[in-house]
Amino acid sequence: MIYVFKTSVDTNSKLEFANTLLQELLPNALWNFDLEDCDNILRIDSEDEISETALKNEVFDCIELE
Repeated sequence: MIYVFKTSVDTNSKLEFANTLLQELLPNALWNFDLEDCDNILRIDSEDEISETALKNEVFDCIELE
């Protein structure tokens, strides 16, 4: 399933943190960020169910888009 999130990832340091976090939380998923989009989109392709709560952290915000 593909999940799409609006994020506050807008710097290289936030991007590095987010990639490290996602590697730990979702080792079997594929993801990418589109920082050229005004919503700094995060797309995750995963067979596991993913929620905003699972991605909650102190460095960046994310909101799932429909």
